[in-house]
Amino acid sequence: MGALAALNPFFWKYRGRLALGVLFVLLTNAFSVFAPVVIGEGINLLQAAYTDYLQPLDEGQSAAEVFAQGVPDAPPTLSTLSRWIGWNASDNLVPENREELIRFVTVIAGLQALLYMLAYLLKGIFSFMTRQTIIVMSRLIEYDLKEAIYDQYQRLPVSFYKEHATGDLMNRISEDVSKVRMYLGPAVMYGLTLVSMMVLTVGVMLQIDVTLTLWSLAPLPIMSWGVYKVSSRIHKKSDAVQSQQSLISAKVQQDFSGIRVLAAHRREKRAMERFREAADEYKFRSLDLVKVDAMFMPIIVMLVGLSTILTIYVGGLRVFSGDLQLGHIFQFVFYVNLLTWPFASVGWVTSLVQKAAASQARINAFLELESDIVNAASKPTDIEGNIAFRNVGLTYSDSNIAALENIEFSLGKGQTLAVIGRTGSGKSTLAQLVARLYDPTRGRVELDGTSLRDIHLSSLRGSIGYVPQDVFLFSDTIANNIAFGVDDATDEEIMQAAKDAAVHDNIVDFPKGYGTLLGERGVNLSGGQKQRISIARAILRKPRILIFDDCLSAVDTETEALILGNLRRIMKGRTTILISHRVSTVRDADLILVLEKGRIVEQGDHDGLLQKQGLYAELNRKQQRSTG
Repeated sequence: MGALAALNPFFWKYRGRLALGVLFVLLTNAFSVFAPVVIGEGINLLQAAYTDYLQPLDEGQSAAEVFAQGVPDAPPTLSTLSRWIGWNASDNLVPENREELIRFVTVIAGLQALLYMLAYLLKGIFSFMTRQTIIVMSRLIEYDLKEAIYDQYQRLPVSFYKEHATGDLMNRISEDVSKVRMYLGPAVMYGLTLVSMMVLTVGVMLQIDVTLTLWSLAPLPIMSWGVYKVSSRIHKKSDAVQSQQSLISAKVQQDFSGIRVLAAHRREKRAMERFREAADEYKFRSLDLVKVDAMFMPIIVMLVGLSTILTIYVGGLRVFSGDLQLGHIFQFVFYVNLLTWPFASVGWVTSLVQKAAASQARINAFLELESDIVNAASKPTDIEGNIAFRNVGLTYSDSNIAALENIEFSLGKGQTLAVIGRTGSGKSTLAQLVARLYDPTRGRVELDGTSLRDIHLSSLRGSIGYVPQDVFLFSDTIANNIAFGVDDATDEEIMQAAKDAAVHDNIVDFPKGYGTLLGERGVNLSGGQKQRISIARAILRKPRILIFDDCLSAVDTETEALILGNLRRIMKGRTTILISHRVSTVRDADLILVLEKGRIVEQGDHDGLLQKQGLYAELNRKQQRSTG
């Protein structure tokens, strides 16, 4: 329960609903316990009427002798009710013969039935109100938990997502929260029901007859233990089924995403075989779960039946000995059935609490993680766009690989920096440092003379238009993907951004134009189209700083020249970082950095670097030969 203590502030937040829920649980169970009392009293009345009056009349005694002792007393509950409505049954229905006695008993029995129906009507109303308070409270806390987890998702740095699998992270907000909600709602509700029902019911039973109470309840603890053991096995096997279901889902998603590769390599048959193997395993695990699940109800029915048999047998002996009335046996049978679910739920609720505690422990560990990207500034910062790297180095914590070493340069407001180098030289890492997706492990990155660590994080990222190397598009319309970073973009602005990114003509060729709905990650677009839509998304924001991370790699040279021509106009007055492996992309930059294994091996402008006859000149010669 230690991990679940983290939920106490949520209980306090919704303490009003919880308090009402507790009250409604008590009222529901009070009327549940009261209804069998009405039945027991009614049967005792019928037995007394028959034994003391009808049987002597049938045996030949005179009415005067039989009724000389008075009429059978109405049960206490009915006597109280009759006084509330201003009518005393014993005074107004003094019988003079058999018919009058039967009429009296009929009236009392009718009132008894109405009272029983009223009790169950009120029980139903308060049961509904219980769910409208406790279950609704659990849903509200579930919402708050998911919101807290989602907020944590967005606060954690990029490095966190490199170290954790997406499926595991999704489990925090789906499976783990669902298991915690089962504790917040059903476990709390049934736990309260269990305690209050046992106290009320057992209290009434002990008041009637201690011996019969002990015999009636004897099998129920065994049922609780049996249900707990079966529930534990069910949950373990359910987890195995769920795990296999997740594996199937992941495999199908992967095959759907890579359907072009599967078709191109003619691996459909092999993919089907792998799917069949996974599906067969899921079937076997599901059937195994069904076998265990089939034990649940038989255990309950068998032990409740045993308890009922003991109640009737022992109760009958107590009636014959004169220690108990017949109606009390019926009352006890009702109480045994009332206690069936509370006793059965002991194991189920215990299992829910255990699973919720394990899930909440994982959630707590996740929520307690601190981001190493801390927003130290309390007020928004005005961004001009002067960038400087002061002896910057970065080593990835997950792999201990030095991505950058001794990076030193300055870039003035409105200037263009180009970064070129081979794959793995650290180009993208440099761009991510500017956007503060990472903090350097050595040195410092400055913006307008201030360390990025001291600049308001939202101001920094709001002033950057970033086109990452790995383009991500949402399953939404093309227009909404372009306008993703701008809430109030007009159709004209979206269209102009698409024209500047040289993708407008492609978009209008689609049947629905800008209203075309994209598939997952933009699967129905070519690589070049996705890159250009991502460029349009960045320039629509009109940021102070533009970062293009190898975003023209999937377009041909003619389209590249068109886009660069448009970008030069857009980049005017804006600080721009161009990352590419193509010399043709970076040749007009004010400053070009040539990276090799995370270090700057050359820097300068295009003409100066060609004169050095170094790595830059070598890359230029190779690319000219390949295009020539």
